[in-house]
Amino acid sequence: MPPIPLLIDTDTGSDDAVALLLAAAGGLADVRAVTTVAGNVPLPTATRNALISLEIAGAADVPVHAGCDRPLLRPLSTAQHVHGQDGMGDIGLPGPRRGPEPGHAADVLLSHARRFPGELTLVTLGPLTNLAAALLREPGLLGGFRHVYCMAGAADAHGNVSATAEFNVWADPEAAGVVLRAARPDKVTWIGWDVSRKYAVMTPEDQRRLERLGTPIAAFAHRINRTVAEWAREVTGLAGYDLPDPVAMAVALRPDLVLEQERAHVTVALGDETRGQMIVDRRRAAPEPNLTMVRRVDEAGFKDLLFATCAGTGRAA
Repeated sequence: MPPIPLLIDTDTGSDDAVALLLAAAGGLADVRAVTTVAGNVPLPTATRNALISLEIAGAADVPVHAGCDRPLLRPLSTAQHVHGQDGMGDIGLPGPRRGPEPGHAADVLLSHARRFPGELTLVTLGPLTNLAAALLREPGLLGGFRHVYCMAGAADAHGNVSATAEFNVWADPEAAGVVLRAARPDKVTWIGWDVSRKYAVMTPEDQRRLERLGTPIAAFAHRINRTVAEWAREVTGLAGYDLPDPVAMAVALRPDLVLEQERAHVTVALGDETRGQMIVDRRRAAPEPNLTMVRRVDEAGFKDLLFATCAGTGRAA
């Protein structure tokens, strides 16, 4: 099959970086542009990390465009306590050899959807601020994409930043609400933290396997998740660190990995006690579904894709 034409919007922490490797080095995607947003780290750091990741993947020609440096209505709250101050495990990575291209991320999303209607798949890996900003200018924007996959939410209300909320939606719940009001289940799919913590956990054996691959890509993917592994041990109690953004990217690249999905009408809580919680209305009298939610993926298939990508050397820059 020909590579999937892809746009990626990311707040480039360490797991986002691995997702960029899957897209840019795995041969399944033709990455047209990467846009960055504040989230895991402040915007300049997210942009720097995207550039570094693309260079590691052998895709230094992919343009990177910076976007929104704060949520729509709230102050910025980062996840640097999870991903490190530099978002990449604080391992002292050298800076990128190039800088971002001109043009705001929201403008890039709008222009690409207009120039290539129905051709491009959009994958969002961070807070939905850039996409919401574009939607506020062009409410029909989502129809310009082939499909939109978002690493967002937790359909079972089991959170990682609060008791019930996933970080990307919690960080900018108003932006998530804008996207949901524009969404249709045939156009927009969310892959939440519930999927990651069940089917994308890198066990100690998985981590050793990744390290043993011995390629520059594998070494990069292993080292940058150092602080995430520490946080997972202390906070989430998983049997290793999980990879929410890579599993979302894998679904976009390989929809056949999805073993179970659900359509429902979804909104997002904005109040302080439940900020960012997905409200999934499964009543018979619920409004029409606006979202497809992935609930189960092929864990072995996902990990095979991850290890196969990391065993390579990246495509020619």
